[in-house]
Amino acid sequence: MKTEVTITIKPEQQENQKLISDFIARELKKKDASFYNSFCRSKQKEFVFVKKSIDARHGQVKLHLRYAVYVDEKPASVLEKLPVWKKADGTKTVVIVGSGPAGLFAAFKLLEYGIKPVIIERGTDTAQRRKDIALISTKDFVNPDSNYCFGEGGAGTFSDGKLYTRSNKRGDISSILQIFHAFGADQKILTDAHPHIGTDRLPKIINAMRNKIIELGGEVHFNTLCTDFIIENGRVKGVVCTTTTIFADAVILATGHSATDIYRLIAKAAPAALEAKTFAVGVRVEHPRTVIDSIQYHGKTGEGTAASLGAAEYRVTTQVDGRGVYSFCMCPGGFVVPSASGPNEIVVNGMSAAARNSKWSNAAIVVETRPKDIPQEFTDQAKTIGCPALAGLLFRTDLEQKAKQAGKGQAAPAQLLTDFLENRATPQENLPPTSYTPGIVSSNLNSWLPPHIKQKLAQGIKQINQNMKGFIDPAALMIAVETRTSTPVRIQRNKDTFECTELAGLYPAGEGSGYAGGIVSSAMDGENVAEAIADSFFPKRQ
Repeated sequence: MKTEVTITIKPEQQENQKLISDFIARELKKKDASFYNSFCRSKQKEFVFVKKSIDARHGQVKLHLRYAVYVDEKPASVLEKLPVWKKADGTKTVVIVGSGPAGLFAAFKLLEYGIKPVIIERGTDTAQRRKDIALISTKDFVNPDSNYCFGEGGAGTFSDGKLYTRSNKRGDISSILQIFHAFGADQKILTDAHPHIGTDRLPKIINAMRNKIIELGGEVHFNTLCTDFIIENGRVKGVVCTTTTIFADAVILATGHSATDIYRLIAKAAPAALEAKTFAVGVRVEHPRTVIDSIQYHGKTGEGTAASLGAAEYRVTTQVDGRGVYSFCMCPGGFVVPSASGPNEIVVNGMSAAARNSKWSNAAIVVETRPKDIPQEFTDQAKTIGCPALAGLLFRTDLEQKAKQAGKGQAAPAQLLTDFLENRATPQENLPPTSYTPGIVSSNLNSWLPPHIKQKLAQGIKQINQNMKGFIDPAALMIAVETRTSTPVRIQRNKDTFECTELAGLYPAGEGSGYAGGIVSSAMDGENVAEAIADSFFPKRQ
């Protein structure tokens, strides 16, 4: 028999196993007297920790712990829940463009059916990628194929590894977490309410996944940029790359939100396959970590609060004139990082190491931007090149180039939050220390951010401060520009078969195709696409 119970304790009680056992027994008695009686009589019983969440509402920090309770039954191990992968037999081959979570998990799903995955990745492996990323901060050099956005593992590998998602209708979230755990992620990702691997640990996990794919007969090719599709009779039959041409039975497009060249490639081959979608534009707001900890833990410090709970998280959202203004990718005890994918732009993002122990906490604060919000000049440009859906992409590119002009090298334009709200520049000498290693340059963001963005940002931040008092802190820093929270373009696909509506044999997947918003949702989408391909290859098994 099995049931689950949730107990509530104080942070300082989380190491007291006897107290926890007593609380579990008490909750069992309240929940199900029959189960509780069996629990008391049985000699074979076990608690399995399922989930932990922090509740800092109402001025008192509490922990909610959920446990699975087994009576006369042995809990299944994590390894017993893993899929069974087969050696690829080579009778069917699928090219996967991109080695991010959508691509990697698509490959593993294909291997459940013995289908050979061939992953092509424009960037380098994690070892070389780490060196290329370092050059952004030390030399202001951005390798357009190997950076925070491109390379083995995708954008998440060197920008945080957050695994929290609310996309539970896309698939089995726990199965994604179990696979990450099997390849080296800490067991805590199976139980934390907001699981997080950490950018310092994720590369080794991605390496282990790549090695397993190769061991099972798949292929992984780095420094291999997709430059065109092989199209025969309206069907994609493979890809043309910088180093080779690969024919396949299907192609999965899992390129991520920064691969602008892929959108242009689709626009050339089948412009009707693209549609404009809502995305978000804004800035990174960085606070001293102690400010956010104090707000979220109600000013308490020491045992039972920040000292034992770690860096505090937040998630905020509000509405301004019918548009959402909200936080994204909050990084407690983290860093702001340079995420440009080309030398002529500045883009910022955030990440945290596993320990989440830096002196700062940051989050993107962004404004919902719908296709109708795009300035007319970019709509006209998109029509001129024959694909109106690209207007948002052109607008995004223009903002990133404006940030480059306002910065210096990869030093990003920045301003004190209080000065932004007062529309005054921050003197360079008054800019506070920052985690952003390329450096920051004083810029009045009001002078170049589009009116509908800066106005909604200012009003939204004031509203956020009403619910999260102290958010507008004198030491809070705005760093621009954050534009890659999602893609402004969607590659249309059939909702049942996942095949591109305009190009047979092409299967858009993940965040870059407009169907996911993070590591776990992208992984689940990759699995769903691969499952649909397997159904098309082996229809009798349905």
